[in-house]
Amino acid sequence: MTDTLDEIDLKILKTLQKNAKLTTKELAEAVNLTPTPVFERQKRLERQGYILRYTAILDPEKMGQGLLVFCKVKLQQINHEIAEAFIRRIQRIPEVTECYNISGTHDYLLKVRVRDMKQYQEFILNKLGNIDHVGAIESTFVMSEVKQSYGINI
Repeated sequence: MTDTLDEIDLKILKTLQKNAKLTTKELAEAVNLTPTPVFERQKRLERQGYILRYTAILDPEKMGQGLLVFCKVKLQQINHEIAEAFIRRIQRIPEVTECYNISGTHDYLLKVRVRDMKQYQEFILNKLGNIDHVGAIESTFVMSEVKQSYGINI
């Protein structure tokens, strides 16, 4: 897909990944172009789906969600209908910030943000534990975040 992107497009994407709050003028200065072509390129990158959305990254500690847990889930059995039902339920649980269908001994990997261990226990018992066909849950508690990158390598 990157074969349709030139060096300027890649610079724009890389710069926006670092700071999406830049004005068109600031972005133009960063990539050594004038604002009008940068604006047009940015809009094209949005239309073509290279830029999916813009977001603010919040401090989980300050937002009262300091405990980060990676939770592996194995379903008792799996077929298309069971997987779809599981996904629908997971999408409605606010503590689950990311969900991946994975290979290996488990079926799904969840990234869960909660206030503390008590809230995580409530999450397991009252939310995840109430989903049909959940067979096994394995939790890994994050002690410290060593590296966190929200972008992709360009």
